[in-house]
Amino acid sequence: MSTDPTSADDLPTGTTITLTREDEWWVAKEEETGVVSQGKSRQGALNNLDEALQGYHGEGEPTSEDELRELGIDPEQNTFGLLNDSEIFD
Repeated sequence: MSTDPTSADDLPTGTTITLTREDEWWVAKEEETGVVSQGKSRQGALNNLDEALQGYHGEGEPTSEDELRELGIDPEQNTFGLLNDSEIFD
């Protein structure tokens, strides 16, 4: 799934991407998922949107324990769960 015109992976038919200019930034939004990204140029915003969509669709790389620690997250306390299972949303 890429917005790069040289890529063989095209977005699915019917995909709508909205590009808007906000101050000095271009904002790209994939309307079906609501995933949004930005960049200093239109192509930069689209490239960043590609990366964000890969993460949204689970195609990203898992975070290492060292990376978690650098972010101040204890890997032992980092667990996966569904948002619906969280008491925060009760």
